Amino acid sequence: MRTVFIGAVEGSARALEALCSSGYAPRLVVTLPLDLSHRHSDFADLEPICKAYGLSLHRTSKSEAADTLGHIAELQPDLLLVIGWSQLCGPALRNIPRIGSLGFHPSALPRLRGRGVIPWTIIMGVKETGATLFWLGDGADTGPIASQRRISVNPDCETAASLYEKQITALAEMLPPLVARIAEGDIPADPQDDSLASVCARRRPENARIDWSRPAEEIERLIRAAGPPYPGAFTYADDGTKLVLILAEPHPRENYFIGLPGQVQAVNGNNFTVSCGDSRSIDITAWEGVDKLPRVHTLLGKEQK
Repeated sequence: MRTVFIGAVEGSARALEALCSSGYAPRLVVTLPLDLSHRHSDFADLEPICKAYGLSLHRTSKSEAADTLGHIAELQPDLLLVIGWSQLCGPALRNIPRIGSLGFHPSALPRLRGRGVIPWTIIMGVKETGATLFWLGDGADTGPIASQRRISVNPDCETAASLYEKQITALAEMLPPLVARIAEGDIPADPQDDSLASVCARRRPENARIDWSRPAEEIERLIRAAGPPYPGAFTYADDGTKLVLILAEPHPRENYFIGLPGQVQAVNGNNFTVSCGDSRSIDITAWEGVDKLPRVHTLLGKEQK
């Protein structure tokens, strides 16, 4: 069975490696030019895997560019695998393969369609999600389901990094058996139940700015949701220094510190404690932005910058 693989992120790399090591290497790999790697905070260059397995590589800024469509069509593929590619695939691309085009989505479809799914999963406090391989169609994330696996989520400590790892591990384990099944002529396609659907709005970097007037639990969850491999939740010190907050935890002594939202209550080395809007505090245990923590008294809320 002839396949073409399209992707550009860490999940793409793990899935491609799993396919190749299982004996289902694609005839062609399509990915982004290196100068467009900034489009994805989790960008992964697929060229080393292609070299290791002797795969043909085609770089393109747009998967529906005329030369890219022509290059794919020349191979007369049976199956297209779109794994970790943020561009919508229109009929000009989807209709090339004989069998169809598979995509991956990090939720239990039809729930949580859309963008920014991993951060939204954590922000919402979801206890269970899923990983889904589905057939691409006209709608975003609406096509029939080919394979799905449930994934447990710990709403009290799950981070974007830990949930991302769960997702790409599931993907790498699910994809080769599914491709093998399709190659044998068994093509699973279970329609989604639209009555159960929900859609996540796109999250932009500015959505991760911390509003210290919000409750401590909500802020701590945002920090976990927006962290690596994403750009991170951020705030500003009172001297204008931007701080990206990577990890935080509730301060162990509830109602110990009395202060205003955003007020820094204690500094312990590179860790510091901040009051939130519900009179509770959180400890910031990992942060980025400058080499040394500035002398900081208050972290600025949204309305102050």
